[in-house]
Amino acid sequence: AGATLTLADSARRRLCSGMRSLAPAWPVLLVGLLLPPAASETSYEKGSEVVLYANKVGPFANPNEVYNYYKLPYCAPQELEYRREDLGALMKGDRATKTLYQIRFLEDVTARTLCKATLSRDDTARFKAAILDDYYFELMLDELPIWGYVGELEAKSINFARAVDNSTRYFLFTHLDFSIAYNGKAVIEVNVTADPLQRLDLSTKDSHQVDFSYSVRWIKSDVPYAERMGRYAQYSFLPQSFEIHWLSIINSFVLVLLLTGFLAIILMRVLKNDVSRYMQQADLEGEEE
Repeated sequence: AGATLTLADSARRRLCSGMRSLAPAWPVLLVGLLLPPAASETSYEKGSEVVLYANKVGPFANPNEVYNYYKLPYCAPQELEYRREDLGALMKGDRATKTLYQIRFLEDVTARTLCKATLSRDDTARFKAAILDDYYFELMLDELPIWGYVGELEAKSINFARAVDNSTRYFLFTHLDFSIAYNGKAVIEVNVTADPLQRLDLSTKDSHQVDFSYSVRWIKSDVPYAERMGRYAQYSFLPQSFEIHWLSIINSFVLVLLLTGFLAIILMRVLKNDVSRYMQQADLEGEEE
């Protein structure tokens, strides 16, 4: 009987100890999954490739509504190559995909064709809908976000003697100019602008032949690498509702943690009752012997 009690006590201690050690591990595990890995400085040699990733597109007025960049019929590689992201980036809707842009460190590009494409009726309709909804795009270069607009909308009203011509024109930006600041062997800042002289009027017909192109300019900067994110802390391309989106995500995870804690407490109580009943049965069997 004494041996039976000793084994039961040992099992109960191990079970309770395991439940106690497991409970604090849940918050640590979730925090570890949410936090992105620490970013380290990337050094480039002259002529080395600087990969440009396409991240997402969406309406400017609603940053919570985001889609994959290639939802719009831009020039895409034959096989999409996705960059591995942490859980926090995936929760924001990030899905970085390698693009066809060829950017090399300290090598300027005056004008280079990205691709020549034929826009079908459906492709034209998708671009027009994106321009109408004021879509923006987000690219990533050396972990730095780049924002720009898909196109622009122009409405004109011409009043003739007996008629009024109210028409809306949809212009798609086909040329992007990248301005990249560097300090030593590191990328410090990236900006992109659309050339207003190189745009395609989608209002003229249903299908179009389009040449997507780009240019790259490298500019020396005195800003150290450690301070390159200061610009993004002071300026945000997206509206402040994006912060509300993050707040809702944090609230959701806090709720999950609380529910997990409640379930752990209930489970420990149930197991404790089961162990107590097992111990009582062991005591009765020992007394009978």
